[in-house]
Amino acid sequence: MKRFITLCTLIMGFVVMTALRADQQPEFKFEKETNDFGKIAQGKPVTYEFKFNNTGDLPLIISTVESSCGCTVPKYTSTPIKKGEAGTITVTFNAAAPGSFNKVLTIKSNAKTPVKYLYIKGEVVPESK
Repeated sequence: MKRFITLCTLIMGFVVMTALRADQQPEFKFEKETNDFGKIAQGKPVTYEFKFNNTGDLPLIISTVESSCGCTVPKYTSTPIKKGEAGTITVTFNAAAPGSFNKVLTIKSNAKTPVKYLYIKGEVVPESK
């Protein structure tokens, strides 16, 4: 019986520690998660800066930011972002081909939500001659 109680106590301790650790993880809080460029001229790259804060208790570390195509190039804060501090993910879209576009940026990090998505959209219009 003592072994059973000891085992239950150990399991409960593990569960409580795991739950406390989950609450202390870093987390993103973005000002905006989608940017609509509207109509942009063909042949003129456009850039937008997604700003965020770390609302968690531990430093936020972004491991990668991947785009859905080669026409979208992301740059991001690569140093750990401490609790309450801000970071950025800057995305440049190469408006080479006319037409509507919807692109996805996939962020991988140590946050409570380890995979996060940002979106850019708009319409590339042919350059006036």
